[in-house]
Amino acid sequence: MSEFSFQTVPSLTFGEPAADALASMVAGVGARRLMLVTDPGVRGAGLVDPVVAALETSGLTVAVYDDIEADPPEAKVLAAVEAARAFGAEAIVGFGGGSPMDTAKLVALLVRAEQPLSEMYGVAQVDRSRIPGGRLPLFQVPTTAGTGSEVTPIAIVTVGAEIKLGVVDPILYADGAGLDPRLTTGLPPHVTAHTGIDAMVHAIEAYTTKLRKNPLSDSLARQALQLLARGLPRAMEDGSDLSARGDMLLGAMLAGQAFANAPVAAVHALAYPIGALFHVPHGLSNTQVLTPVLRFNAETNPGLYAELADLLVPGQAARAGGSADRAAAFIDFMAQLTADCGVDPRLRAVGISHNDLPKLAEDAMKQTRLLQNNPREMTYEAALAIYSAAL
Repeated sequence: MSEFSFQTVPSLTFGEPAADALASMVAGVGARRLMLVTDPGVRGAGLVDPVVAALETSGLTVAVYDDIEADPPEAKVLAAVEAARAFGAEAIVGFGGGSPMDTAKLVALLVRAEQPLSEMYGVAQVDRSRIPGGRLPLFQVPTTAGTGSEVTPIAIVTVGAEIKLGVVDPILYADGAGLDPRLTTGLPPHVTAHTGIDAMVHAIEAYTTKLRKNPLSDSLARQALQLLARGLPRAMEDGSDLSARGDMLLGAMLAGQAFANAPVAAVHALAYPIGALFHVPHGLSNTQVLTPVLRFNAETNPGLYAELADLLVPGQAARAGGSADRAAAFIDFMAQLTADCGVDPRLRAVGISHNDLPKLAEDAMKQTRLLQNNPREMTYEAALAIYSAAL
């Protein structure tokens, strides 16, 4: 067996009310002044105030910072850092989807940092000698079942008008995460669909990645896919089904643990420019390129996709026989699941035309951190063909 390493968040709770989990985690690090990073949608949905009230009842002083956008621009991240400094935050909580949680990671890191954010983009570019006292204690509470950001060491930032860059470093692993399925029961169907398929993409790419694939990530990815494939249709049918929401939230977290250690690849690389240029939600942009990327990869590397067919559609896989046909059965399953969730994966549905595809392909080729993980080499011509197929 090849050598491998595996890291994750050291403390996790599932099913416990978010306020109770947070109070216990924060008490463990001795913090009294807590800044909760969220966005206007989460706050407007009424999820934040009851948690804040409970934390304040426990004796904590809490500031809520909700000026967070999807695909957070660098300027918004830095503004949140200044707000944390002005408040005198002693710990940071990310409360929401991927954007608040990613922002919370960087706020906790940058409050004491002498190194500028602009020097941290990339893999392991954080200089710990320039962070006197280290980062602030960090805790995460997801309110969607998709990104897995609560258990990843990755924060994605939009730099300039259209480029997404990532800070990827183990220092961004939270000290704890609280998963409370009740916080996800009010998600609209389209958000449930987009985030659920996004989580499945994380598991699929972790399982088929070229680099750092390992037995632990494989096991987590497989379990994540089973939970998500079981939970997503039920959550779409009844958004208040707490069992389905629990399956999705746990599945998304397990997928996050998987891809934090066995990184994602071309689906994400081709999705990022769609989000940056056209402001398409991340889960939807992943869905838009998922099927054509999988078909591209499976032409030369069908084996692992065939294994996923054996897992999720064993009857179809048994009838298909060979690896190529079983891989096709898995890809067809994902395409049908997307359709069953009411998602239109066509790029033209969000206003993208043939004229936009060369720019998308050019920007996708800049995502070298992700493309190196793909099981098949991605070229500009291949990316352009994939976008054309997705149009």
